[in-house]
Amino acid sequence: MDRRVALGTRGRRYQDQALRRSLALPKRCVEALKAHREQQRSDRKAAGEKWQDHGLVFASLVGTPLDAHNVRRAFRKIVKNAGMPAYYWTPREMRHSFVSLLSDSGVPLEDIARLVGHSGTAVTETVYRKRIRPVLLQGAAAMDDLFAR
Repeated sequence: MDRRVALGTRGRRYQDQALRRSLALPKRCVEALKAHREQQRSDRKAAGEKWQDHGLVFASLVGTPLDAHNVRRAFRKIVKNAGMPAYYWTPREMRHSFVSLLSDSGVPLEDIARLVGHSGTAVTETVYRKRIRPVLLQGAAAMDDLFAR
């Protein structure tokens, strides 16, 4: 599997290549995606004729697009099982944490903005870099707990 992934905004496919971007994935993510692909093959087999192939990387147990409410509910369950406060951690918070961790690690703001799909640095600077230290400390402690298992 190539370590690069092409992304379109909000899961839509684009005819215009200018609206797509590619990024390199850490090896840990590539391995997780490989495992996910195997799980999805099992889901497809279990669903049989109910499976609807939409070509999605992340799909329901029958291949259909995921509903945002169900994603948030599943995410809260994972967070709770990890022993973290589910009310605080959301998929959106993970995006903020990603930006904050990159920023604190010295990644240039321009590179971070491109990674998260911003056309410039203004939104990245004003929205995402507000809480670097608190998110970093809480996120690091949570990751220590998760990866110690």
